Amino acid sequence: MTRVMIVDDHPMWREGVARDLGSRGYEVCATAADSPSAVRIALATRPDVVVMDLQLGTGSGVDATREITAALPDTRVLVLSASAEQADVLAAVKNGASGYLVKSASLDEFDDAVRRTAEGDAVFSAGLAGLLLGEYHRLEAEPKAPQLTERETEVLRLVARGLTAKQIAARLVLSHRTVENHVQNTLRKLQLHNRAELVRYAIEHGLDEVTREEGAGGNN
Repeated sequence: MTRVMIVDDHPMWREGVARDLGSRGYEVCATAADSPSAVRIALATRPDVVVMDLQLGTGSGVDATREITAALPDTRVLVLSASAEQADVLAAVKNGASGYLVKSASLDEFDDAVRRTAEGDAVFSAGLAGLLLGEYHRLEAEPKAPQLTERETEVLRLVARGLTAKQIAARLVLSHRTVENHVQNTLRKLQLHNRAELVRYAIEHGLDEVTREEGAGGNN
């Protein structure tokens, strides 16, 4: 028997959902009205599925979802909310929800969603899966941030602070040629053309600041 916990700050709605689930053969093992209680009770009862509202009296369903799924990897959260806003759906999923159902769903749809969530499926109300797919495609289309090596970042920091290649080589105990290679590789990865653009990039990304280790070294 699938064990279900219900989190909603409206007692009548909470009781109604518990009654509906019980009539469909689920064991309602616990209920909660706010985020702190939801997390505490979930940790104690370890339900298979948590039916989670987002708008709670204290805290939020998103916060509770994040904490529950982080602490209980085998517990799945199905959001049951009045909101069908994209921001709410994305926030819930990004924080660990396995599915998202709007409260206008029929009892049969709700029953099916709880069952499939317990089985490990990702279940969404009609149209909401499209929101997630659109967000996925948007993220895929965004240009990826260039990945600099630790040494390239170190050299870039020193370039931004005005050191010459010779000074950087001495500071890092490298050859002048090696430093120049790191500079050229960084220019290529960042699609920049010269050191001036490198310095501007570094300043914009906070890489011109003196690190704690550099500051300590400068005092010796």
